[in-house]
Amino acid sequence: MAYVIGVDVGGTFTDAVLDDDAGTVLAAKSPSTPPDYSRGVLDVLELLAEQLGRSLPEMLADTHHIAHGTTSSLNALVMGDVPPVGFLTTKGHRDSIFIMNVEGRYLGRSPHELQNVLGQDKQHGLIPKRHALEVTERIDRDGTVVVALDEDEARAAIRSLVADGVRAIAVSLLWSFRNPAHERRLRELIAEVDPELFVALSSEVSPRIREFARNATTIMSTQIGPGLRDYLSTLESTLRENSLAGPLLVMQSNGGAVAAAEAPATAISTVGSVLTGGVVGSVALGRQLGHRNIISTDVGGTTFLAGLIVDGEPVRDTTTVINHHPINVPTLRVDAIGSGGGAIAWLDAGGNLRIGPHSAQAVPGPACYGNGGTEPTNTDANLVLGILPERGLLGGRKPLSLELARQAIDIRIAKPLGLTVEEAAAAIYTVQNAQTGDLLRKTVVEAGHDPRDFVLYAFGGAGPAHCAGYAAEVGVDEVVVPLGPVASAFSAFGLASSDIVLAAELSDPTVVPFDPTRAERNFADLEQRVRDGLARQGVRFETVQVHREIDMRYTMQLAELTAPVANGPLDITAIEAAAAAFEKRYAEMFGKDAGFREAGIQAITFRVRGVGVLPFSPELPTVAEATGPAEPASRRPVCLAAAAGFVDTPVYDYRELRAGHVLTGPAVVEVPTTTVVLPAGTTGTVDHLGSLTIRTAPAGSPS
Repeated sequence: MAYVIGVDVGGTFTDAVLDDDAGTVLAAKSPSTPPDYSRGVLDVLELLAEQLGRSLPEMLADTHHIAHGTTSSLNALVMGDVPPVGFLTTKGHRDSIFIMNVEGRYLGRSPHELQNVLGQDKQHGLIPKRHALEVTERIDRDGTVVVALDEDEARAAIRSLVADGVRAIAVSLLWSFRNPAHERRLRELIAEVDPELFVALSSEVSPRIREFARNATTIMSTQIGPGLRDYLSTLESTLRENSLAGPLLVMQSNGGAVAAAEAPATAISTVGSVLTGGVVGSVALGRQLGHRNIISTDVGGTTFLAGLIVDGEPVRDTTTVINHHPINVPTLRVDAIGSGGGAIAWLDAGGNLRIGPHSAQAVPGPACYGNGGTEPTNTDANLVLGILPERGLLGGRKPLSLELARQAIDIRIAKPLGLTVEEAAAAIYTVQNAQTGDLLRKTVVEAGHDPRDFVLYAFGGAGPAHCAGYAAEVGVDEVVVPLGPVASAFSAFGLASSDIVLAAELSDPTVVPFDPTRAERNFADLEQRVRDGLARQGVRFETVQVHREIDMRYTMQLAELTAPVANGPLDITAIEAAAAAFEKRYAEMFGKDAGFREAGIQAITFRVRGVGVLPFSPELPTVAEATGPAEPASRRPVCLAAAAGFVDTPVYDYRELRAGHVLTGPAVVEVPTTTVVLPAGTTGTVDHLGSLTIRTAPAGSPS
């Protein structure tokens, strides 16, 4: 027997999914344990072992690999909880990271913030200025050394940083992506001064043109590298002590995993690890259900996440933004807002009801948890509305207090607005659905798609309770809620479904058409780097897939779109085909005839993505067929809109449902780890995998 385990460490709960080579799928959920998240990982693995009837060492001894997604890196960057880091750059270019180009004025800002020009600032400095030092050197745009590295000056700068207490040093020189020799020599000099210092080079972390983004990416990777290294080292040692046989893998923003020992070197690639698990899981489930266009939505304890799958492939991006700084890493595009189950409801200065982005998190948690929390949250509202059972979550292992939930909503929301507690709770539910719907609209429409062409997948602890509401907000009339063993641990299912994915890239700007041998040379080098990296993972692959792409733009534009490039020998026809793919994507994004071929097309960055396909990937098992109509396990009053009030609602136990059962809303389906809401006017059908498909119109009626 061989197991594959996915572990998703969220801000509130840690989820795990186990799959074996016989097709068994098990899931477990346990509270996260900040600041030492590794304890929560061991807790949830113990729960899996209990379900198997085995000890933890026995289970881990038969484990092929563990795929781990963690919030620790992202949380450290967002909250600024990082160690002192030094920065070495080319003389005359130190202030790039403080000036932030024009980008510092608009990156990561809402439309409302952009309109408030006088209120904008650039207070998110990555490091103190005294930790940013210059060295004399110069390499030109062709990679030729113009000024040699002044090693004595470099040693003095390194000693100065060490004396000032830095624990890691980021090195980003002006044209290092064309010739990394000076950066590599600086790493050797740093090791001479202090071999224990963590070092990151921009030529390895982000070998792309554009100085500010490359500097920011390298610095942020250096800030989280030591912490990620220590966390993973400790966790892997503990797992080895408990007989883990296979490797510990870490999820990356690109939708694939990497060996834990390799992850710290490019730590920035892990910042989106827990964001992408659900998208990868949606791709896997979509293959089983035959869905090619999917909106993937995850409402966890802290955040609402939305990703997009088009024609069976997740939508990818080449950058992301953290604290108004650009991050150059290949990533699955996942949009996020602080609107999870633990998102706090509050009133702004104008008396308007707002939800999030602040969260009650795992500690103290929502008021109804009884752990000292006093702020009302989405979870508290759902309990007051009857959506959640009073006996609690996790099959009763997590008791809930209706009295504390009512008290929090009454004091903070109901009384200030002149509402009853029930009206205030209904308002929280409505606002939650509206703002998550707004994010979905942005995710789908801004990518050039019509939401009506998609099926929506909903998961996470709170996703099934809200999905019918936010799907209706964007006009999607088919929602799939993956239930069964992965109901609220779907991101962990995605982690367990992931393969190993490595990416290598290099900026080499040129004008289309260009000599195909130039592309051949670049791709050959990148492919070799990717294959060497895959060989270091310590895992046997079923197959290795290699994908080529080029970031292109029209001449004089500042941003690129990615175009695929055919494998095999390249000629002018292949280059022109890539340019045509770029223009097609441009038209999809910005409208027909928005492009201007007469301006010319530039190829900026060449990239290779290597996928090491692992021996087996989890699939959800089939469930038994229904032999009669579904019968509710109980009934209770549930309120989904203040105007409708509380309605006597059938409550179904998911464990009693079978394939083919049809439920008519209003109804509630209880699963040990989540609750599904079917509003009036919807139907829910259980499919052969145990998932519940919710349609926003009665069966047989036109959409």
